[in-house]
Amino acid sequence: MLLTRIKGPRDLDRLSQEELDQLAAEIRSFLVDAVSKTGGHLGPNLGVVELTIALHRVFESPKDKVLFDTGHQAYVHKLLTGRQDFGNLRSKGGLSGYPSRAESDHDVIENSHASTVLGWADGLAKANEVLGREDHHVAAVIGDGALTGGMAWEALNNIAAAKDRPLVIVVNDNERSYGPTIGGLANHLATLRTTDGYERFLARGKEILERTPVVGKPLFETLHGAKKGLKDFIAPQGMFEDLGLKYIGPIDGHDIEALESALQRAKRFSGPVIVHCLTQKGRGYEPAVQDEADRFHAVGVIHPDTGLPVSTDAASWTSVFADEMVKLGRERKDIVAITAAMLQPVGLKKFADAFPDRIYDVGIAEQHGATSAAGLATGGAHPVFAVYATFLNRAFDQVLMDVALHRCGVTFVLDRAGVTGTDGASHNGMWDMSIMQVVPGLRLAAPRDAEQLRAQLREAVEVKDAPTVVRYSKGVVGPAVPAVGRIGGMDVLRTPAAEVTRPDVLLVSVGALAPMCLEIADLLDKQGITSTVVDPRWVKPVDEALAPLADRHRVVVTVEDNGRTGGVGSAVSQALRDAGVDVPLRDFGIPQRFLDHASRKEVMAEIGLTAPDIARQVTGLVSKLDGRYDSEPAAAVD
Repeated sequence: MLLTRIKGPRDLDRLSQEELDQLAAEIRSFLVDAVSKTGGHLGPNLGVVELTIALHRVFESPKDKVLFDTGHQAYVHKLLTGRQDFGNLRSKGGLSGYPSRAESDHDVIENSHASTVLGWADGLAKANEVLGREDHHVAAVIGDGALTGGMAWEALNNIAAAKDRPLVIVVNDNERSYGPTIGGLANHLATLRTTDGYERFLARGKEILERTPVVGKPLFETLHGAKKGLKDFIAPQGMFEDLGLKYIGPIDGHDIEALESALQRAKRFSGPVIVHCLTQKGRGYEPAVQDEADRFHAVGVIHPDTGLPVSTDAASWTSVFADEMVKLGRERKDIVAITAAMLQPVGLKKFADAFPDRIYDVGIAEQHGATSAAGLATGGAHPVFAVYATFLNRAFDQVLMDVALHRCGVTFVLDRAGVTGTDGASHNGMWDMSIMQVVPGLRLAAPRDAEQLRAQLREAVEVKDAPTVVRYSKGVVGPAVPAVGRIGGMDVLRTPAAEVTRPDVLLVSVGALAPMCLEIADLLDKQGITSTVVDPRWVKPVDEALAPLADRHRVVVTVEDNGRTGGVGSAVSQALRDAGVDVPLRDFGIPQRFLDHASRKEVMAEIGLTAPDIARQVTGLVSKLDGRYDSEPAAAVD
């Protein structure tokens, strides 16, 4: 196999065109076989095989910087830079599903949040200029979906201002982000994509000129690089050149020879250039090509021959939300939904099918989505903006200054909250409950099970004068956790087995960690330690009934699937201080560091967020209060 002989990008240089085509076929076979066993981003990588080969033949990575936005299309890049062991892809100790500096000098951007690559490229190109590195180049690959993000256009505005600073921008246009790319930019790219007059004109010219001795090929290169006037006469690509960016394309993104020719011309140019490449997401794998939803954007373990899942999961948090949104839509005509290019992943596809006039896909533009939601609310609708928890970080200013300041009734639904695991540091939803704590008036719910998700979503959309947040985990929703009582707005999940005047521990359980907290209580009971377990349901603001309840216990323990700094534990601590309740408090959560990719269970064990770990430390604390230990037990999680 040719692929096994590729140890680095320069091994591509000696391959013939026929061998390059063979290598592309081998890479696709490898990807289908490997990713079907581990799960991962299959469709995007099948679409960039030839493009990645051409990039590494034209540019000299790692001296030249080849950047990917987003990193889920970098599997082929990994294969061509010496990383061909995909056996533990996205698993602990295996390759990351995104570029990783720890893996290779060829990787630059680890953050897999979209629309950032052009800002990175602008900075790297400026560094080359300042340091006089004229033989260094920057090539930034950005999907057409990522071009819907405002950051991309902020960067383009700056890039275009420097007419003589070399920078190659490769637009990987497959008409999709997850699903089909939407909006004005998508329409413009579609115009370029379907206006074939320019390419037919050049193809005919190439055929004639290549038969012309000596001057034919140079003349064709000049023609292909012609100025805007000729190109506008044949194809309307003027938007990019009106910005001051030279435009080359559209190029067949599966023709290695054509790609190399375009990239070489772009590399030689003395200013910023856009190379517009047309690719097919899922290319070469029929189940992916036939999948209209997202062309196998991301898959679990599948049968490689059929593309069908090996196993069917039970109901997920996302599916529970999806069904309840449709019910709400039927009951209330003012309910509308917003997604940032993730209709299917966040569970809004059913709502879109039922109410096509009440769904808004804003593209990869969370900031715009939040502000648009404020406008919708002001106009009398109640928008529900469903987004991954980690991506709400990008819209914090809009949540604060557009939604909260104006007291707009907007509900943010955060999928993949807490530890998500296999997608690594940038996808763990561990920041939201800390960030949102500082927003005045905002209410934040953390449902513990499917029933509570349905109930709290309904409670959230009833709020008309403030933002609300409902956050839940990734994956399968657990069994129902019934309440045995209610104190204030809090559900009591467990009381001491025997009546005691002052129980030892008040366990404050946040969201999906309720089963873990009940397990902790069982473990404490075996040590003779009595406990009460409560679920606040709404963790912001802190329930007024919590302080007097805490005062009736010897120790308060909070357990949350969020960063410890500024999280629910911190808010509870402040509420107890404000109420003059002086009891020891221990907060357990995620340490404030970037977590390596692994399964959720492995990550939770590594950071000590398990029932045995927490029970052991709480036992030590209670023993100290009893005077059985003379020294402080080990720190909670950090």
